[in-house]
Amino acid sequence: MASKTIINLPRVSRIFHPMASGLYDSEGKAEIAFKGYELLVNYGIIKPASTGMYALLPLGMRVLNKLINIVDKEMANLGAEKILLPALTSATLWRKTNRYDTSKTELFTVTDRHDREYLLSPTYEEAICGLMSSVGPVSSKLLPLRLYQISSKWRDEMKPRLDLLRSREFIMKDLYTFDACLDGAQHTYDLVCESYDNIFKQIGMNYAKVVGDVGTIGGLKSHEYHYVSDIGEDVILRCPACDFSINQIISKTTSCPECKGELRQYNSAEVGHMFLLSTKYSQPLKAVFAKQHEVKPMVMGCFGLGLSRILTLVVDMLSANDEIRWPVKLAPYTACIISPKIGSKEEGGSVYVEQLFKSLEKCGIDAILDDRTKLTIGKRMKLARVIGYPYVIVIGKTAMQSVPLFEVHDLNNDTYHEMSLEQISNYFNDVNLKIS
Repeated sequence: MASKTIINLPRVSRIFHPMASGLYDSEGKAEIAFKGYELLVNYGIIKPASTGMYALLPLGMRVLNKLINIVDKEMANLGAEKILLPALTSATLWRKTNRYDTSKTELFTVTDRHDREYLLSPTYEEAICGLMSSVGPVSSKLLPLRLYQISSKWRDEMKPRLDLLRSREFIMKDLYTFDACLDGAQHTYDLVCESYDNIFKQIGMNYAKVVGDVGTIGGLKSHEYHYVSDIGEDVILRCPACDFSINQIISKTTSCPECKGELRQYNSAEVGHMFLLSTKYSQPLKAVFAKQHEVKPMVMGCFGLGLSRILTLVVDMLSANDEIRWPVKLAPYTACIISPKIGSKEEGGSVYVEQLFKSLEKCGIDAILDDRTKLTIGKRMKLARVIGYPYVIVIGKTAMQSVPLFEVHDLNNDTYHEMSLEQISNYFNDVNLKIS
């Protein structure tokens, strides 16, 4: 029974994890890549599929699913319900909102056998309103209504970048909200702002909430969420005194409107965008509600979160020395256990593998075993570092003592301790409290 449990443990040797070295274009010429993107490709997290499109490999999917889990919990706290809209949206809907012609150069379009035209959705305002229209007037008792999805979007970028920041296919969370009046929609907008703050705080990296541009989406007001980063294509103006921030595209002022302090300029990358849409889409597409025999267009908000962008940026911002570093809550596995090399004096310490897994499982910590026992512990330790597992537990020489001790390495903070099984349980209980 014990051996069966060990067989079913997650193992490094069983992961589809193609490692690469260097980035090249279709003609074999070396490409210039940003650090985060190069690490993601070289260490088997993502794989370029074609220009501006990428495959997420198993470790990358684990990171994405952890991020999705954070988002799902926050959306549930907000009372939002999860849906999934079709990838193809009728071009007719986009013509009704007058966005088809203005956006045509960036749209992927297809025509079916009946000559009906569809587009691969770069955004879903028309699609969600088409859904709401199809169910007829919604009872006012159902409002506020909050529906969200996590799905791919497509944009035919003229110059897609060599990363997930400006790609042709990308993964986003879209929340669409429907209220009976503008005051209600504003209240919903404020609640979603709080929810987004919670998401970014859980990820654990400094971010900026920025007064944004409504752009082609439109609406009455907009805010953006940014990571300050040298690889970002945006520029924000930020007040060091009160943290007021605004996108430079809508302001050239140098004085903070909140405290009159001097605004400073930073390169940044947008990872979230929200809009108070009012009835821009609901009115032409007849997404309406009924109250006392009166039918009115619902007042909308839309709230996007760039999940694939976040994945790229956290790696680029945290990593150094050719090693990936993840926020602990997003790492593909929180801990990696390295068992002794086969034939070594420490080989008997392998009997503790199952106990270590059980201890970590009780603490709510997901772990993987590096079972490539023909490699030295040092070699596997190096590989664990480059993948970015936040914690590495080594079964080494001290595991053979009368009271076995195990090496616990906190790679994000570059610390190391020798601990007993009981101490490991206490240690990772504290880790779980910090990340849960």
